[in-house]
Amino acid sequence: MTKPPRKPSQPLLGAADAPLRSRPRKKRDPAQHQLTLDPMPARIDPCLALLKPRPPKGRQWAFEVKWDGYRLAVHIEPNGVRVLTRGGHDWTDRFPAIVAEAKRLPVSTAILDGEAVVFDEQGRSDFGRLQQSLGGRGGKRTSWESVCMVFDILYLDGRDLTETEFTARRHLLEGIVPAGGEEAIRLSEEIEADGETLLRIACEHGLEGIIAKDRNSIYRGGRGGEWLKIKCVQSDGFVIVGYQKSSSAFGNIGALLLAARKEGQLVYVGSVGTGFKADQAMELRATMDKIKASAPAVRYSGGRKNLIWIKPKLVAEIEYRSWTHDGKLRHASYKGLREAEDTTTVYEID
Repeated sequence: MTKPPRKPSQPLLGAADAPLRSRPRKKRDPAQHQLTLDPMPARIDPCLALLKPRPPKGRQWAFEVKWDGYRLAVHIEPNGVRVLTRGGHDWTDRFPAIVAEAKRLPVSTAILDGEAVVFDEQGRSDFGRLQQSLGGRGGKRTSWESVCMVFDILYLDGRDLTETEFTARRHLLEGIVPAGGEEAIRLSEEIEADGETLLRIACEHGLEGIIAKDRNSIYRGGRGGEWLKIKCVQSDGFVIVGYQKSSSAFGNIGALLLAARKEGQLVYVGSVGTGFKADQAMELRATMDKIKASAPAVRYSGGRKNLIWIKPKLVAEIEYRSWTHDGKLRHASYKGLREAEDTTTVYEID
């Protein structure tokens, strides 16, 4: 005969009307290990790619497409999202789609490193379209078209990752921003190809170039050589120090006179007289005429006539093929003005 189950000596949770209480907590042993969190930095100096003429060789190098846009750091914090430019300026309000997508990512806190771009019909990043979406240089428009192509993660859920090797950072990033996305934040994918082949394909498709990254490197601000850029066409920022008047050119701009930085000083590096659109040239001329100067900001002995000097406040993005033996740009073409806040984009002569 089966015995009936034995009655418990007391209800499992005690009397039904009795309040539930946890066991009294013991005081913490001061010698016990503490799991500390890294404070989230307000800003991290971006790692910049060092320009090289050819791609590096070896399995230690990972390759990506080089994007043509504005460098951004997306800070995801408990109280919201901040979007900072390369120079540390807050542009959160200018990229609402990127901010909205950042809030949907499966993280509590993070800092993403990427590039804001606008794509053309062929899927190429177009710097001119990005500027137009923001209302031009000095404009205050919000850019709903912009996409942030993310290529690194520097902080994640209380952990500073800048001392972590690149391969591990990419592994974490790919778990947060999956490949093949169509949202306002997308993964800049690593491409499995040798550098020479990838560069050739990138140039054939009209892209700006490629980026090579040392898989074993930590994240350091500045151009330390951990990241390399190899361009199909050279493109950098140069200070406009004056222009040559011409009655037959758009905006009466025959050519812009350009300067780069060298040892803290501006030096003349030649001129650019192509690449202007009619409305763009008229707007540029009006902007320059508001900052005329009585003397050049650089030493100049070029022999041009009808020159108007301006204060060195405007930074132009210039495409060029190479440099002459005396330090001047060859086959230069004007692409647009950089934003006033990001003077760090000015080319530095070694």
